[in-house]
Amino acid sequence: MTDDNGYTDDGYTDDDNYTDDGYFGEDVAADYDDDTADMSHPDAVDPAVDLLAGLAGDGAALEFGVGTGRIALPLAGRGVPVHGIDMSRAMVKRLRAKPGGDAVGVTIGDFATTRVAGEFALAYLVFNTINNLTTQDAQVDCFLNAAAHLRPGGCFVVEVGVPELRRLPPGQSAVPFHISDTRWAFDTYDPATQAMSSNYVTIVDGRAEHSSIPFRYVWPAELDLMARLAGLRPRDRWESWTREPFTGESRRHVSVWEKPAG
Repeated sequence: MTDDNGYTDDGYTDDDNYTDDGYFGEDVAADYDDDTADMSHPDAVDPAVDLLAGLAGDGAALEFGVGTGRIALPLAGRGVPVHGIDMSRAMVKRLRAKPGGDAVGVTIGDFATTRVAGEFALAYLVFNTINNLTTQDAQVDCFLNAAAHLRPGGCFVVEVGVPELRRLPPGQSAVPFHISDTRWAFDTYDPATQAMSSNYVTIVDGRAEHSSIPFRYVWPAELDLMARLAGLRPRDRWESWTREPFTGESRRHVSVWEKPAG
């Protein structure tokens, strides 16, 4: 049975063509909030929610890759109706267990192609989630999908890092981003294909365990072209949610494209 928030007794509705949790199954979901705790502090969340709530205005918001609700829950708490699309039932289970989790409708599916009912003032992707789509075609489809859900004048927002190829000396393909006594983490890049992966080596009971998640990195100008193909036009680009100017030294960006009101 599905209620007015758009989910069943299991906590979500299904895209009939989607049956896989992908790389975000129970083994990842169980520790996801702990592993990303630094991104859940108010100083990280509040500026994002402020900007998104302002763009949504009196309309509804659609989050691609809603996950455990780090942004969707506080955005819904501001009075913005939020629906999410996510491939992982395990992640959505964590969202549902949190206070206010029943206020966010969720559809299980591939956010590049899955359609939900309704028209939205805002669609958004945060925390590098666009890179989870590992082909250029899928990323283009994502922009087309966002545009199809937006009402005229609505906005699509993407938060993503700038590829750190400048840190790679000749012959090197890996960039470390975490080193401790029990965990090493590094990204690998292939400039020829734009394939990348995040790799984690964890020491458990004296033994090393390795996991890897594939991504596809994407450049700001490439995203602008994807937006243009989807009929969206550039509106804003900042270095962060607090709207610092985006420069050649910026390591990430928050970009906004608008669906023409005409």
